Amino acid sequence: MSSSDSSSDTTTDPAGPPDPAVCVVVIAYNDAGLVGEAVSSALAQGPVVAEVIAVDDASSDGTGAVLDALAAVHPRLKVVHRTTNSGGCGTPRNDGIAAASAPYVLFLDSDDVLPPGAAEALLRAAEEHRAPVTVGACVRRELPEGRDVPWMPGLYTPGEVVERPADRPELVRDTLCVNKLYERAFLDAHGIRFPDGRFVYEDFVFTSRVLAAAPRIAVVGDLVYVWHVRRRAAQVSISLARADVGNWRSRVEAHAAASRNLAAAAPELGRACQVKFLDYDLRMYLRELPADPAYRAAWWTLTRDYLAGFDAADIDAAPARARWTARVLLAGETPPEDLERLTGLAAEPPRLPPPYAVDPAGTPVWSARLPVPLDGLAQLPVAELPVAVEAGPAGHGAVRIRVRDLYGRLAGAGPRTLRLSFLPRAGGEPVEVRPVELRAAADGDGWSAEVPFRLAALAATGRRRGLRGMQAWDVRAGVECGDGSSLATSLRPLGPLLRRRALPSSRYGVLLAQPYRTAAGALALRLAPGAGGALTFVRNRLDRARTRRSR
Repeated sequence: MSSSDSSSDTTTDPAGPPDPAVCVVVIAYNDAGLVGEAVSSALAQGPVVAEVIAVDDASSDGTGAVLDALAAVHPRLKVVHRTTNSGGCGTPRNDGIAAASAPYVLFLDSDDVLPPGAAEALLRAAEEHRAPVTVGACVRRELPEGRDVPWMPGLYTPGEVVERPADRPELVRDTLCVNKLYERAFLDAHGIRFPDGRFVYEDFVFTSRVLAAAPRIAVVGDLVYVWHVRRRAAQVSISLARADVGNWRSRVEAHAAASRNLAAAAPELGRACQVKFLDYDLRMYLRELPADPAYRAAWWTLTRDYLAGFDAADIDAAPARARWTARVLLAGETPPEDLERLTGLAAEPPRLPPPYAVDPAGTPVWSARLPVPLDGLAQLPVAELPVAVEAGPAGHGAVRIRVRDLYGRLAGAGPRTLRLSFLPRAGGEPVEVRPVELRAAADGDGWSAEVPFRLAALAATGRRRGLRGMQAWDVRAGVECGDGSSLATSLRPLGPLLRRRALPSSRYGVLLAQPYRTAAGALALRLAPGAGGALTFVRNRLDRARTRRSR
């Protein structure tokens, strides 16, 4: 069925609001405390939403009662009560589609919200362009901080209409189903539904089925979905529950199913899906890899076995560091030493620490033990080089920085100065310190400098900016080169730098400072000014410990 054949007969007066044409499907399981906010955000979309269907997946915490109470006062809300829990998100969403009567459907999870005007913006574009699928902007809102992180920034151009997904194969990177409006007739005509039962990454398969059906896709610039991320919750969302290697196995299985769907529809989409896995999924899990040896061994085996089924051409098509990572994983036999370096290469920004080996022809390779060629390194601009910058103690109030060369690439640019900056993890502008001159290291290996590390002044700046209690900061290094190029990267902390300190402070009495290494191996800081900050510091440590035990 063509996209024009499947379009709804619903008409819109351009001067007034669209006719009621949207069904919002809200799925919920044991989320009594949050589901009301989600449903309210759907009802608040106004008359364009003809109905809200809330599917309670056999909750045991009163979620069903909350929904029934809302339905008693909101005629547009219909509640579907499942008698047995499905184990996933796909089945309740399918139940919602089956119960819908409006021509378009929009999905919403019980712990997220729709911003005002989302449904109307999507519907107007769908009807104007006769597009079975319409997509808008989504943000991941980190709670409780409230920091918004755009989802897939730059992937879409507001106002564009994609006639065929194969014309824009990079769209496979957006695996969300919740930031899009779907025409029900299109879904029905192509038999598109979510995988049923306990299928963890059901979005992957659903969106692959949608793209494989080759719909016209209209893009709006409006924010249409707010995805709440609660990393400290006792029960984290499925996408954040990565403490067990089974989560990675589920993601691999979902990607394999999506890849098959897309490759059967269009070779361009199939290849883009494989490249996305290497450049996004694989690197994301690598930089968050737990230290547990058993997990790492299982992860290594599972990943190598899966990558062995990739065509060499798909690996060749990936960006440089993604294809280097895949080839190293395929070449290695045991995980420990290579996983540490791969974690740094997967980080954002990337870092590749020594050793730096070359083959007999002088070509840069991963290591002497694994001589995987680092092809394309010579063509990377300085800003994209995975340069390693290390930080160690240098006496009171300073750190010693070592900038490593990378197979001669950085030496050719002529590093001159280094500037540290501190980025509040809660969001906001960075705090920068004065740049210092880089000098050739005494041992001839790279460049070094001593940089002021005045933590009391940093804490005071944070307080002036409204940061209360414990402050958390990422540390970045910017290198300026003589040829006009520059790069920005994170710092790799050396062991002695990571000691907790209680620093005297004329302003706070005492300042607790905890430099620490992030999951991706980068330097970060926790600062607790005064007694109140110290108390917050202790509470946060207890919260993190409880969260780890609950997982």
